[in-house]
Amino acid sequence: MEWVIVPALSALIAGWIGKAKGSSFFVWLLIGLGLPIIGPIAALLYRNERDEPRRPCPRCGAIQPIHVQVCGRCGLDMDLPADEDVIPGRA
Repeated sequence: MEWVIVPALSALIAGWIGKAKGSSFFVWLLIGLGLPIIGPIAALLYRNERDEPRRPCPRCGAIQPIHVQVCGRCGLDMDLPADEDVIPGRA
C-alpha cells in the first residue's frame, strides 16, 4: 500500500511547491510522481519564477519575463530592454 501512497504524496507536495514558486503544478506533479522523494527536493531547489525581472512588450504592452525573446501575445521578436524599462522582480 505504501508503494501507492508515497509517490502520490510526493507528487502532490512537488506540485504544490512548484505552483507556489510560480511554475506549473501539473509539470511538478509529474516530476514528483516519477521521482518520489527526489521530486519535492528538486521543487524546493528550483528557482522562484516570481522573482524574475520582467519587461513590457513594445508592441502590445504584455508583461513578459526578461529572458523571453518572442512575445507570447503578439509574436514580436524583442530586443534587450533599456534599464528603465525593466520591472524588478519581487524581493
